[in-house]
Amino acid sequence: MDSMLDNLSKTEFISICVQDPKLVKDDLWHTHVDYEICLQTNSMCFRKKASRVRRRYSEFVWLRHCLEQNALIIELPKLPPGNPFFSLRNTIQVSQRMKGMQEFLEIVLHSPLLLSDSRLHLFLQSDLSITKIEKCACGKTRYTVAEAIQRSKSGYTSRLEDKASCDSDCESSSSSSGLGLIVDTPLRGSPVPFFECSDRDPELFSCLSECQTPLIAPHSSCT
Repeated sequence: MDSMLDNLSKTEFISICVQDPKLVKDDLWHTHVDYEICLQTNSMCFRKKASRVRRRYSEFVWLRHCLEQNALIIELPKLPPGNPFFSLRNTIQVSQRMKGMQEFLEIVLHSPLLLSDSRLHLFLQSDLSITKIEKCACGKTRYTVAEAIQRSKSGYTSRLEDKASCDSDCESSSSSSGLGLIVDTPLRGSPVPFFECSDRDPELFSCLSECQTPLIAPHSSCT
């Protein structure tokens, strides 16, 4: 039995990649940069074995703060420092930030304790906004954590806050553009339901194959 568990732990993997920075236009005066997070795994800890979502730096800061509450004696890795003069045109700044955020996630995904946090899974595999992640993790939405992950269309949906309802199970979508171009955030309209995407995403597998060697995650029981 022990040898079977040892063999499973050796073959279990989690690959994570932070890439494709894009400038997103919030309104007439404000913009922000977000990044694509590609994840591929065979770990039983994850609902989806392949996913793509987009997150911004401030959301990484939020995630670290949440994990810190559950970390106890675990020393969490640091994120790249915030920079008020950060520019998408500065390739060195962009590269360093992406590398730092990817290294942060790699270390986090090595910890069985942190892997049990539902907010981490929603962050990595759903299109929910931070506000809705908190509500979903606390059971204050009509959908469960598993449903939010399974119904998310990974990688293609922009997150808009639904200020009219605290319990909406939908997000609005937006188009995307190449590096350095602005993505206009659409006006909030009728609810758009989540779409379930296939775990077999050839584009995702391709982008992950360009990243570094997959992580080997310890075998553990996750909730």
